[in-house]
Amino acid sequence: MRRTVYLAANPSLVMSMRALLPILVLSIATTAKAQARATLVLTNGRIVTVDSTRPEAQAVAIAGDRILAVGSNADIRRHVGRATRVIDLRGRLAIPGFIEGHGHYMGLGQSKLQLDLTKARTWDDIVRQVAMAAKSAKPGEWIVGRGWHQAKWERPPVPAVEGNPVHASLSAVSPHNPVVLTHASGHASFVNARAMALAGITRETQPPSGGEIVRDAAGEPTGMLRETAQRLTGAARSRSEQGRTAAERDALSRRIVALAGQDALSKGITAFHDAGSGFATIDLFRRLADEGRLPIRLNVMVRGESFARMDSLLPRYRMLGHGKGYLTVRSMKRQIDGALGSHGAWLLEPYADLPRSTGLALESIESLTQAAELAIRHGYQVNTHAIGDRANRETLNVYERVFRANPDRRDVRWRIEHAQHVEPSDVPRFRSLGVIASMQGIHTVSDAPWIPGKLGEERGRRQSYLFRTLWDNGVVVTNGTDVPVEDADPLASFHGMVARVTKDGTVFTPEQRLTRAEALQAYTLNNAYASFQEGELGSITPGKYADIVVLSRDIMTVPEAEIPTARVLYTIVGGRVKYAAAATGTVPRSR
Repeated sequence: MRRTVYLAANPSLVMSMRALLPILVLSIATTAKAQARATLVLTNGRIVTVDSTRPEAQAVAIAGDRILAVGSNADIRRHVGRATRVIDLRGRLAIPGFIEGHGHYMGLGQSKLQLDLTKARTWDDIVRQVAMAAKSAKPGEWIVGRGWHQAKWERPPVPAVEGNPVHASLSAVSPHNPVVLTHASGHASFVNARAMALAGITRETQPPSGGEIVRDAAGEPTGMLRETAQRLTGAARSRSEQGRTAAERDALSRRIVALAGQDALSKGITAFHDAGSGFATIDLFRRLADEGRLPIRLNVMVRGESFARMDSLLPRYRMLGHGKGYLTVRSMKRQIDGALGSHGAWLLEPYADLPRSTGLALESIESLTQAAELAIRHGYQVNTHAIGDRANRETLNVYERVFRANPDRRDVRWRIEHAQHVEPSDVPRFRSLGVIASMQGIHTVSDAPWIPGKLGEERGRRQSYLFRTLWDNGVVVTNGTDVPVEDADPLASFHGMVARVTKDGTVFTPEQRLTRAEALQAYTLNNAYASFQEGELGSITPGKYADIVVLSRDIMTVPEAEIPTARVLYTIVGGRVKYAAAATGTVPRSR
């Protein structure tokens, strides 16, 4: 009111404002026109947005790191200026960037520096790989590999204990170099005699809580270490690496980050939920984010820290979109059990093929409860690894008790990581508690052939990978790969949720399949929701980060069996083309 009276009482000021009005209008118009110009445009494509307000379009305009507009070719053409880079999609599919819902980022990078055991068809194949590595290894150097799985071999090893090999043949080909070969699940390792000697493992050694040193009939260690028993050789390996300088360690860590990023970008991954890193690794991520050198967006779960350190440091490490949206830390990772393949998943009833065991509880209920109480006090999300039916039930019990004790804390979006084997009566509890099922479609494909052997036919069918049951009960289901347990390829995991077809062509419990639209949502918008980032990521929507993937084939319409044949042509993160397939060229044409 005062401003109106003042202007009316000052004619000269009113005249000055009138004189300036055309200039202001021109300036605003010029600014709006400049802001409407795109830095990058994708045109002439099929854009599946995962945005219910506009599910499909032909073109996208990007300004800087954000999506400017989505629409028809004609709609977007007006945003093209002289400096705009234009990619003609030629009818190809563009979708939101894949968000890896559960993986191990540094593990992915480290896997590029180790023996790849995923393609081994027999134990003898692995022994030959180690023999070759030993010939070129320096004296005392550790030989490291990952990816073996006894259930995938063409024939069982001879001799064997509980279906797994013994170390004699491995020790023979590498008598002077310690060897540690991690199971595909990450929940067991096989080591040779030299590694056991350095770790002090003998027939008298007792495993740590939550672990097992497998022994033969004579009581001698076979070389198989389950769950926490792996820490014994892990500590020995860490001691051998203490001679590295700080500069050498930093250079290696940066190389690992870069290798993980290269692999992820080549597969269309623009954001990654890192399932557990300590504060030191988070410090590295923060430095790289500040330098603009994180290849993709990371949502990191705090793991491996004491309760005292977390209570003190969690507020300091809380980051929401740090470094222009590249680094978020607001969750912690816990682990209540192991993996089914290594008999570490915690079950309500014994294993069908190992009746003496119901698996391993890797964290006590008391400890998980303490972690949950700590998290809710600091406003952190809890993401708990739970694979077996009992592990899932006990985790839900802990969450429920903590929620009841803190009724004022809402929209906490706590998660169960994997949720692989769930007793159907527990499914409604996911929905009532608002718990997210962070799952991996590719595990269905890999695990289906041996699930009946571990659980029995009926239990395996009733409980395993309940994608449809969870979805239909209103549970938020996400997708990922658990890389390096599996390859990081989202297309394979997307196909796993849609088809559930194993390598021999068998469809595992087809009634649990998701539609393609649901599976795409699980890999994009649902993963964004699971990290509280649905306002920034997960759909091709104006205002969100311009994270987009262009594929060689339309995975939404091609015959189901052909989905895995699609290839990533472009991966765009924050409006920058960070990956371009060789056939597409690395520099889009401009006009």
